[in-house]
Amino acid sequence: MTRTTRRSPRFGKALTGAAFALALIGAGAAPAVAGTAGGDAGTRTRPNDAPVTFAGTVALSNCSGSVVRTPQSQPDDPALVLSNGHCIEGGFPKAGQVIVDRPSTRTFKLLDEDAGVLGTLQADQISYATMTDTDISLYRTTTTYAEIESTYHVRPLLLDPRHPRKNTEITVTSGYWKKQYKCSVDGFVNQLKEYWWTWKDSVRYTPECQTIGGTSGSPVIDDHTGRVIAVNNTHNEDGEQCTLNNPCEVDRKGRITVRHGTRYAQETYGIVPCVVDGSKLDLGRKGCELPEPQA
Repeated sequence: MTRTTRRSPRFGKALTGAAFALALIGAGAAPAVAGTAGGDAGTRTRPNDAPVTFAGTVALSNCSGSVVRTPQSQPDDPALVLSNGHCIEGGFPKAGQVIVDRPSTRTFKLLDEDAGVLGTLQADQISYATMTDTDISLYRTTTTYAEIESTYHVRPLLLDPRHPRKNTEITVTSGYWKKQYKCSVDGFVNQLKEYWWTWKDSVRYTPECQTIGGTSGSPVIDDHTGRVIAVNNTHNEDGEQCTLNNPCEVDRKGRITVRHGTRYAQETYGIVPCVVDGSKLDLGRKGCELPEPQA
């Protein structure tokens, strides 16, 4: 996991790159979004293949992130900020832990297309966070999508409701570093294990995306559609097997593969069925497969 700060001595060095970091950024002039809040999944104001920019990405105190919406989001819904579960304040969620509706006053620096700071957004809660099966956090902000667009003239990034595809050209856009990494989806990992966490169906990058600490939580953007298909989260730093900052791949037969230096991300299409009116999450909704809190 790649962050820029330490949380606890027992975790050793700060997490990096694919091992809880990876970054997602786009460069160019056109907004890196598809459609507007409340629009349908096929509606686009961004032409296909327009350059991916930093518009809609954010910088956290220790990680990267982005303002995101689903195809069903409405203009007056509170805006959601997507990052990694390991980026939340208070330390990493434990294996099996799911956090919902926890009060938060976290702030985020909102960026324009050229990575300039437009202003500050503030959360009122962590709507969802976990490092079980996936590594994501969703913050609910005190600002609506319409207010962000009216005040800052940027639109949220659209979460693609479809599973990502191999060989898709992508841009990892890091709001923390104001830097982009461009590569392709190399493939998918049945299980990615790091220390005591396990993530399912993770995205593996081709080698060109050399993400670093602070890129954790960066959106992984499809260069063709401008949609978010994953969130950058970790890489294997030292060639070790399944240790902190050294994730390993486990196939369906239980065979372990270590890919030193390889970076990874967590898919985001599974978030879409869980978000309902008012940017609330309904984990029991049909189609929602995000882990629920244990009783």
